[in-house]
Amino acid sequence: MERENGKTKYVMLVEELRASMLRGDIKSGDKLPSENQLSTQYNISRHTVRKALAILENEGLIVAYHGKGTYCSNRVRQLKPSKNIAVITTYISDYIFPRLIQGIDRVLTEDGYSIILKNTRNSRMNEAKCLEDILSKDIDGLIIEPSKSQIICRHKHLYDLLDEYKIPYVFIQGIYPQMKHKPHIIMDDCKGGYLLTKYLIELGHKHIIGIFKADDTQGSERHRGYVKALQEAGRLYDPQMVIWFHTEDRMSKPVLSLDMIIGEGRPFDGVVCYNDEIALEIIKLLQKRGMSVPKEVSVTGYDNSFLAENLGVKLTTIAHPQEKLGEMAAEMLLNEIQEIRHGDGERITKACTSKIQLIEPELILRDSCKMRKQ
Repeated sequence: MERENGKTKYVMLVEELRASMLRGDIKSGDKLPSENQLSTQYNISRHTVRKALAILENEGLIVAYHGKGTYCSNRVRQLKPSKNIAVITTYISDYIFPRLIQGIDRVLTEDGYSIILKNTRNSRMNEAKCLEDILSKDIDGLIIEPSKSQIICRHKHLYDLLDEYKIPYVFIQGIYPQMKHKPHIIMDDCKGGYLLTKYLIELGHKHIIGIFKADDTQGSERHRGYVKALQEAGRLYDPQMVIWFHTEDRMSKPVLSLDMIIGEGRPFDGVVCYNDEIALEIIKLLQKRGMSVPKEVSVTGYDNSFLAENLGVKLTTIAHPQEKLGEMAAEMLLNEIQEIRHGDGERITKACTSKIQLIEPELILRDSCKMRKQ
């Protein structure tokens, strides 16, 4: 059997041709090279080529017409549903996503669906690989949390393929800038950042540091709310009071940057953190530096995770309806599937009537903030 780098050559040909189709290098309706041409191009036998083409034809990616050749298909999906839904998140073990998945699973299981679960570790390259993988599988729909959603999506052609194959998808937690018209459910993160900052201002805080994530829409929107609250209160925006971090340095830069501010002796009496996880690390640093929370510095989080109530200081934060968000996403996706199969006249559930939904934030007040002298 022909092998190369531990793989049989027909498997390598299958993977290469499939990837070319998913990238759009070979488009629907394009004629593939003949068996002889493929045999010569890849230096393999015609038998090996036939074996590879048979697999691709079985997957529905190509169609062979006797006497005419082999063509890239439209991958017309079978009328019979697969009852499989793909769910792609950034992190499976993250403190939000177990409950999010529970909400999705509850709705989909009741409707007889099974979940294919994948995670990207917030890598756009991994997201593209996940999409390529699910495009080769038989699925009825997709729920996806985009990776680094603040940055333009460079693998939009994979979403275009989902559209072409009539596989509906729903974005959660964020949305790519060029795809804001697609179905999605997100928090009103601008209002959330605004509520937290306004609360600290109302408590008399004069020097409020903001810590935000630069590569997702949640971070940019929470920062926008922070700025709005400062401007509304007549405060000048100071970029030196804002710490930006990225996915890759999320566990180091916020703490190191705040530690530098402390070392420089710059005054601050409040910190608005991107999420509860960051708030935990900030509180640890402040305590290590001998600074009391909330006596000297007030700290806020975001997400109302289990961390918020299990810290030494219970955290003021923004509620994140994790299970509810999962349920809403599943309901929205089921409606999208219904519309594709039966037209726009009928929707599965009245609970989800819009393709774009914005969840209102709720301020949760606990012990990590304290009134300052006016």
